[in-house]
Amino acid sequence: MLADGTVLRGESFGARGTAIGEVVFNTGMTGYQEVMTDPSYSGQLVTFTYPELGNTGINAADQEADRPHVRGVIARQLSPCTSSWRSEGDLDGWLLRHGVVGIRAIDTRALVRHLRDGGAINGAICSDGTSASALLDQVRSAPSMQGLNLAASVTTPNPYHWDQPCGVVFDARMQSQPDCPYRVVAIDFGIKRAILERLAAHGCEVTVLPADASLEQVLSYKPEGVFLSNGPGDPAAVSSAIELAKSLIALPDLPLFGICLGHQILGLALGGTTFKLGYGHRGLNHPCGSSGQVEITSQNHGFALVPESLPADRVRVTHHNLNDHTVAALELLEAPVFGVQYHPEASPGPHDADHHFARFAALMASRR
Repeated sequence: MLADGTVLRGESFGARGTAIGEVVFNTGMTGYQEVMTDPSYSGQLVTFTYPELGNTGINAADQEADRPHVRGVIARQLSPCTSSWRSEGDLDGWLLRHGVVGIRAIDTRALVRHLRDGGAINGAICSDGTSASALLDQVRSAPSMQGLNLAASVTTPNPYHWDQPCGVVFDARMQSQPDCPYRVVAIDFGIKRAILERLAAHGCEVTVLPADASLEQVLSYKPEGVFLSNGPGDPAAVSSAIELAKSLIALPDLPLFGICLGHQILGLALGGTTFKLGYGHRGLNHPCGSSGQVEITSQNHGFALVPESLPADRVRVTHHNLNDHTVAALELLEAPVFGVQYHPEASPGPHDADHHFARFAALMASRR
């Protein structure tokens, strides 16, 4: 059920119940488990355009967090069996254990076209017998994603350390292992494990702090660099993080790197503004360009920076999304501060942009 009254009937899988959230779509052909466990999808009902889910099962190594963060899953077809030597269980049972509601056997192509034409919209997946009229009332009374600070609901409650590059090492030439690890503080707005693994692979020992960390807390760890993570919701609503970013930018020569929500928070701290995209960017094949070069990138965001709002005398837009020319990356001219809208860790996905982690490590090496 969509907030505009559109109804699609199918078959339930996963948990039974009602899940209400923003209905979006992801165009990736692989990585359904990474999508479902990515905290950036908190509060969303994700439509997968790839027609079959579950064929490679579920395994702990591919999770971006300890549990699924999607509120609901929308699929065309669910594979009746798993066929991967890495599988440790089936998707249906895994979603059931975690209480995630799913619907299958609907026309996902028609739904995606509807979202493309009308934009992302609140909706519900219901398999508990709630009447259509009552369900529509619930959907229409649900809050819009605009204005929601969801980072507060997915951030770590306590600081923790990470120094193990457990994931895939993409290209040994891009690894920069110093004699002594770089001390990095990462602010967790919904951080993915793949990001922590890439930071570790590039020589970083990371301390992860909650989203509401203060400047004093950050500096108490004597960081050589600070990382602002990805996360869900409206970046403009994460006011404490914007103020923290302003304070960090004001410090002399402290490398600062942001991805996705972290990139947007950097832009807001520099005086920019953000806006909600019609249906967002969620997939593994978005081209982003800079100086005659193109990177194929993994993306997952529903908001973007307004390029004209960024102060041209201080900020340079280094990459654009070549599909719609939105801001894909920026850098501060007078300080070692930069951010990328897309996901250079891309697990799974293209590895074209992994060099951004090497750039962050190089900035810290120069500071030493």
